[in-house]
Amino acid sequence: MNNTEKSKVYQCNIIELEKHHHDKGNITVVENNVTIPFRVKRIYYVYDAPGGESRGGHAHKALYQLIVAASGSFSITLDDGKVKRTFLLNRPYQGLLIAPGIWRTLDDFSSGAVCLVLASEMYDEKDYIRNYNEFLNLKNDTNPSFI
Repeated sequence: MNNTEKSKVYQCNIIELEKHHHDKGNITVVENNVTIPFRVKRIYYVYDAPGGESRGGHAHKALYQLIVAASGSFSITLDDGKVKRTFLLNRPYQGLLIAPGIWRTLDDFSSGAVCLVLASEMYDEKDYIRNYNEFLNLKNDTNPSFI
């Protein structure tokens, strides 16, 4: 993406992942730069989220993510500072691709939900924007370095 463009929620979409059916169970494959448009450098998962709790509540400056409901379901609300979109993830063969510069909040975790995250970069606290007003200021700024 060109750094002079600002990321929009419409650049973030559900993608279908390869699903191979076998008599003994299904398998889904994710491949770097093939299935997803980035190289995975970090994988983590969220589980045992208490009912009624929210996760996320931040944006990233440079990080791309693919988020998958490996088990159960949850919703993700994406916000580009002007438009919000909410996605329900409830199939392990679908993932939500999130571009940098998008605020995200995860809610409505079902019992036993597992949120699998594939990230384009290693953890870097400097990549996070954790204050929503700061996020809005950066999105509305004419500074092209923040997408």
